[in-house]
Amino acid sequence: MGHRQKPSFLVGDGQLAHKILWGAVGGILLFYIAGLTWLYVNQRSYIYPGATRGGANALAGPETVRFRTSDGLVLRAEYRPARDGRPTIVFFHGNGDTTAGSKVATQAFARPGYGLLLPEYRGYDGNPGSPSEDGLYKDGRAALQWLMGQGVPGPNIIIMGNSLGSGVATEMAMEHRVAALVLVSGFTSMVDVVQTHLPFVPAGLLVRDRFENARKLARIGCPTLILHGAADTLIPATQGAALAAASGHAQLDILPGKGHELAYTAIAQDRTLAWLASIARERPGFKRIASPDSR
Repeated sequence: MGHRQKPSFLVGDGQLAHKILWGAVGGILLFYIAGLTWLYVNQRSYIYPGATRGGANALAGPETVRFRTSDGLVLRAEYRPARDGRPTIVFFHGNGDTTAGSKVATQAFARPGYGLLLPEYRGYDGNPGSPSEDGLYKDGRAALQWLMGQGVPGPNIIIMGNSLGSGVATEMAMEHRVAALVLVSGFTSMVDVVQTHLPFVPAGLLVRDRFENARKLARIGCPTLILHGAADTLIPATQGAALAAASGHAQLDILPGKGHELAYTAIAQDRTLAWLASIARERPGFKRIASPDSR
């Protein structure tokens, strides 16, 4: 009995099915590559949206100052000098914020007499330039240089960063000898943030502005506080815990029920004040800091 040959119409149908299948795969692949290309080209519009967070002016008599970056940009900041020799907090805000939100996030520190320097990034709130990782580092360096030029030395400066600002704050604390570092709703790296929200994207290959905070924290020796909301859905609290582990000496405080708005809450600011008061007692030479009870 001889081998039976398949009818020609079945052979044709099989070839057509393969063509349709590979055409679909090719179309999906082209669509995926086009999407990745679009994300790569437009990523900074998502990392630095520049949206304004409203808020009442929480500082009593702040002064608008200007500082010049190493690449020639003149940027604005809000400044309030410290009282009675207390430290000055330099606060770097998140990616969707401006100094209006920085004032809300630091209002508890103004009352006991901390100095406050609230720099505004390039490209934000009318400032010239376009934001990038390297650009924001230039902005941070220029702000600190300006402050030191006012007679405030590094050991009397506390650097604080919220969300995206944790990247700038971490870099500045690594580069300068400062009194303390406070990170609120911080992340391990921008690659990790993108990968969390877009697991199908090869973030390690696409993300240009990487802000590798976890890698840098191991090189920072000043007292460090890491605050994170347990209910944060933008940057999970696991990233805050990973930052503390990378530091090796940071104090980790995860607040139940709090989300990514943590920096603007009274409890976060009070916890920071209490922590600063504790390190003032433990470190001779650190300027006296008012505790929350003395406000």
